[in-house]
Amino acid sequence: MNRTACSFRHPLPASPRWPLLALGLAAGLGLELALTPGFAAAGDALQVTNASVPASDEIGINLPLLMTIKNDAAEADALLRVRCPFANFSEKHTVDRGEGAPAKREIKSIPIPQGKTIELKPDGYHVMLLQTRQKLVPGEAFTCTIVFQKAGTKETEVQISRTP
Repeated sequence: MNRTACSFRHPLPASPRWPLLALGLAAGLGLELALTPGFAAAGDALQVTNASVPASDEIGINLPLLMTIKNDAAEADALLRVRCPFANFSEKHTVDRGEGAPAKREIKSIPIPQGKTIELKPDGYHVMLLQTRQKLVPGEAFTCTIVFQKAGTKETEVQISRTP
């Protein structure tokens, strides 16, 4: 087989500096995007604050995980999953206020609208941590993993509070 018979020409220059030029161009574009007002990666534009659970002397109970989520991203997101070291399971809930008394209902995900701040609390959207494995002492803290559809995984410090 004659290798010189190929008439295909690669469109990129044959310069050994080409990979460095391409890398510099990509880095320059990335830097420019990062400095553009209003631009933020989905993970950076979503913040979780004020995460807390009530203190408890009991083991094997269910407790609400409360928090504030601020979404400065250019699109909506959703809270998909929560994993905490002291609970066996978690469920996402909302409160239905249809006919009769308000009722908690399990949901697949909690919507996080773009440009909004939502507060997860017992009378609205919230996360229930099920079957606690240990007593929760007021003033202590631990880390939970919160998974969002677009922002990805966030490690969040959760405070154990004296009041629910």
